[in-house]
Amino acid sequence: NGIFKKAHELSVLCDAKVSLIMLSGTKKFHEYTSPSTTTKKVIDQYQSATGVDLWSTHYEKMQENLRRLMEINNKLRREIRQRMGEDLNDLSWEQMYDLQENMIDSLAQIRERKYHVIKTQTDTYKKKVRNLKERHGNLLFDMESRSCEDPKYGIVDNAGDHYNSAAISLVDGGGIPGLYAFRLQPRHPNLQDLRLA
Repeated sequence: NGIFKKAHELSVLCDAKVSLIMLSGTKKFHEYTSPSTTTKKVIDQYQSATGVDLWSTHYEKMQENLRRLMEINNKLRREIRQRMGEDLNDLSWEQMYDLQENMIDSLAQIRERKYHVIKTQTDTYKKKVRNLKERHGNLLFDMESRSCEDPKYGIVDNAGDHYNSAAISLVDGGGIPGLYAFRLQPRHPNLQDLRLA
């Protein structure tokens, strides 16, 4: 804080452009710049005053990094074209063999991922089916318990003429308000494994 105070006094009293950058051993960054300028402007003025180009090295590093990335990109594009059956004329026998091995390995990885996704989806659907069967069993148990406690509730087996007789008694006014009869379709795909006791 004392150094920043002296830098501010120097900037005001001497009308100087001051830029102070401090980095501690723990990588903490502290900076002071005169209100009338920026750090970049001070560095640009330093370069023009001393004849040193600080940005050229940084620019060269950026250019080198760009060239390296472009080479990697071109190599990947060529590999993609070769896997699509293009640009194969310049390949040697060993390169063709390596390409074939890489494609076999890639195909094995794709199949493994596909089977994993299918297995996960199958397990999820099995859990849903178990949950629905459990809910169905709970509903049947609840209906049976209600039929024992209250004659308004009951389960009628849909085999034979029981369903028709129950429905006729309701239509004819058997006399129980709020009583409903439901018939399960035995050939329905979602209910083909369910049997009423």
